[in-house]
Amino acid sequence: MANRAFAATKSVRADQVERCWYVVDAEDVILGRLATRIATILRGKHKPTFTLHSDTGDHVIVVNAEKVAVTGRKRDQKTYYRHSGYVGGIKSITLGKLLASAHSDRVVRSAVRGMLPRNSLGRQMLSKLRVYSGPDHPHASQKPEELPLV
Repeated sequence: MANRAFAATKSVRADQVERCWYVVDAEDVILGRLATRIATILRGKHKPTFTLHSDTGDHVIVVNAEKVAVTGRKRDQKTYYRHSGYVGGIKSITLGKLLASAHSDRVVRSAVRGMLPRNSLGRQMLSKLRVYSGPDHPHASQKPEELPLV
């Protein structure tokens, strides 16, 4: 049998990860396409050092979340539910009303959250997402780059 040299699989540790900051303008961008791109960046799948069991992703800032686009009749038909914890305490709100309210950032956050792993690693990745309803954000000192959505 021939002597073969095998390349060792490299696994990146948490202290070796270099995190970048990206800013995304959500104005007139379809919600699902925006959420898939953001989830990919948060997980770190765009990097060659992607490791399945560790958080190698970057930080993402989303501005103009209230101006996100949806197709079809989702503004009237898509419903978000939450529960107060009390008996009979379920609340519901449509997508259109939620985008018009002060909590329009919850739409983007909920869409991205559904595309991340459902465990403690997914919650850690979601903490690197910052969503703002308006065009301004307080993270200018991190020098975020514009994220292409192509």
